[in-house]
Amino acid sequence: MQLDKFTDYALRILITLAVRAPARVPTSQIALLYDLSDHHLSKIATQLVAEGFVTSERGRNGGLTLDRKAGLIGIGDVVRAMKRNDPVVECFGTNKSCLILSACGLRGPLAQAQEAFYATLDGYTLADVIQHRSALAALLET
Repeated sequence: MQLDKFTDYALRILITLAVRAPARVPTSQIALLYDLSDHHLSKIATQLVAEGFVTSERGRNGGLTLDRKAGLIGIGDVVRAMKRNDPVVECFGTNKSCLILSACGLRGPLAQAQEAFYATLDGYTLADVIQHRSALAALLET
């Protein structure tokens, strides 16, 4: 499995917020830290808010904060929400046009691999991935 940039950046936003908690962090500041487009990160932040991982405050002192404690945010949940359950291969989705679909023996192993991927991520929370908080904080200084 490969994470798309949208999911990768969503995880970076969450890590930054967890390290800086309880402070509000503007999307523009996160964009500068990672040298990413502020516009693109704003779209991702909007999705994180819609999924209930992040709270957004507008205005001069606005920014993003985690919606709940880092230990309650499952990495598997975040990846599922951001990837919107994109299938590993197109035949797992709505496209059933593959010539060999009816006799393909690859679907089973790929389905197992996808489940194993999410099962592994389900074993971790945002708190687990920021165990080296002080080192992360030093790297995320602006």
